[in-house]
Amino acid sequence: MTDDVLVTADWVESNLDAFQDDDSDLRLVEINNPTVTDESEYTPYEEGHIPGALNFEWDEVFTDETERDIVSKADFAERNGAAGIDADTTVVVYGGGRVPNWFALFGYWIYTYYGHDDVRVIDGGKGYWVDNDYPLSTEAPDFTSREYEARGPFESVRAYKDDIDKAIEEGIPMVDVRSPEEFSGEVIAPEGLNETAQRGGHIPGASNVPIGTTLNEDGTFKSADELRELYADAGVDGDESTITYCRVGERSSIEWFLLHELLGYDDVRNYDGSWTEWGNLVGAPIETGE
Repeated sequence: MTDDVLVTADWVESNLDAFQDDDSDLRLVEINNPTVTDESEYTPYEEGHIPGALNFEWDEVFTDETERDIVSKADFAERNGAAGIDADTTVVVYGGGRVPNWFALFGYWIYTYYGHDDVRVIDGGKGYWVDNDYPLSTEAPDFTSREYEARGPFESVRAYKDDIDKAIEEGIPMVDVRSPEEFSGEVIAPEGLNETAQRGGHIPGASNVPIGTTLNEDGTFKSADELRELYADAGVDGDESTITYCRVGERSSIEWFLLHELLGYDDVRNYDGSWTEWGNLVGAPIETGE
């Protein structure tokens, strides 16, 4: 594991003054799914967040709200600059949800796609912060806007439908990070979530590594050795290209992060179209069952 991309709650607490300083090059960003369900603990920003943290809603900041796509480069730059972030800022993301950092690591992936040099995530996310009684605030910061220049996009971290076609044909490893019930086709989406598809199942040839299997009981990530063993059992050892996917590309960004950023596997791409694209495609091959 490396402090370059994964930071502890203790490290964040020791830097709280800097995170609240308008002139600082440190910014905290809470990223969440706007759909709060009974299982989405610690989600509402307004009810308490890490002091100095900005509130970036997943759909408003990181997606195109008209097209089924990620945010454009221009809008990404504008939204960050308006919040007081520039290209030299160290951005530390975190979030809650059914899975710690569920949407925060989608944001991390977008920052990487647009070439942000220094972006990190809090191990364990908001749940760990709250459960261990770290300080919370209900005051929203108001930082001076800055000029943000996005780079890229860097397509080496993103997969598209054509890449999935090639992966099926050539046997390139694919990691489906959804629950076993979603993978088998028993259900199409987690309960309470709207994004759906015409059919359930998984992409032919994909292995199932559910997000929960990558976490310790406290929501922090398992050790590098444990993760390597977990992925090796699924046929992924970093020696060849790997694609991660889920339902709309958010949970799969977590395992993209684990494989690419923590374990250092070179060629890992997140298929953000994921099941809401593949499961709706006319004629797309689908497998069901384990």
